Amino acid sequence: MKRIGNYRKLFGIEQNADLAELKTVYRNLMKEWHPDKFMEDEKKAEAEIKSKEIIAAYHFLVSISPETHANNIEEYTATITASGIDDFHYKGQTLKITFQDGCIYEYFGVTKNIYEKLLNSSTPARFARRHIFNSFTYRKATKATEQ
Repeated sequence: MKRIGNYRKLFGIEQNADLAELKTVYRNLMKEWHPDKFMEDEKKAEAEIKSKEIIAAYHFLVSISPETHANNIEEYTATITASGIDDFHYKGQTLKITFQDGCIYEYFGVTKNIYEKLLNSSTPARFARRHIFNSFTYRKATKATEQ
């Protein structure tokens, strides 16, 4: 959750910003911080770091956008209903779930209490469907591998 807040702060946007606004802010920030704009080595190095941060923030914010979720809802629904959970990891309120179809999703803001209940559940997939999959901000971390 901290990462989401930091990226939104970097872009100066609200939680309900749409993709068009996000893209506009991204382009303006990249124009301001593009490394080719600077001649001094110090400023150029700073701009390279800042531009990489802006790019990472943009891709992350696009991946958690409601519009992105709406466009990918069929794939997401198929994954969470038809594919079982292969593995999961928890770190700093981020739960990363690997599904048997190879997709990996990250869920943000998952409390330690919810994670412990998932661990102790006799059927983790069922618990996750009821309490995690549609309750937390999520993003697809990686695509399924082609076989």
